[in-house]
Amino acid sequence: MDRATDRPVPGGRRRRAQAAYSLIEMIVACALLTTLAAVSYPVAKYTVKRSKEAELRAHLREMRNAIDEFKRYSDAGLIPIDLGTDGYPAELEILVEGVDLVGMVDFRKKFLRRIPIDPMTGEAEWGLRSYQDEWDSTSWGGENVYDVYSLSAGVGLNGIPYAEW
Repeated sequence: MDRATDRPVPGGRRRRAQAAYSLIEMIVACALLTTLAAVSYPVAKYTVKRSKEAELRAHLREMRNAIDEFKRYSDAGLIPIDLGTDGYPAELEILVEGVDLVGMVDFRKKFLRRIPIDPMTGEAEWGLRSYQDEWDSTSWGGENVYDVYSLSAGVGLNGIPYAEW
């Protein structure tokens, strides 16, 4: 029956009942939403880790390219070489501070704008290796900066520790 006109509604049901959801429909909708949330959580978790790993790779590549460019400049004779450094920078900060080029007055060549932050540790602190150190050494000899690596103890999605990247 329609309350406004007191006439029967076709099908014998009230309009108000037609607009409402049943308890079973609500339970099914909640179950579907819960299932979707449970499936999407691991995907979101790995997406965040994958983006941090991509950022780590980019920062390592940026610093290694800056070290290699410094070495190319020193091999070309554009940068004075300190004894015992083999043409590599003595510290990582030298790449940011810049060096005076041979024959140039009032010009400093900078190889990095800043030392990037390690996305795995959240700090701008990196492990260093000198040219005289072993390839897998975890202690820096202090002679020069030949390579950089992450100080994170974590393991990447590929199963390789970040310190070995």
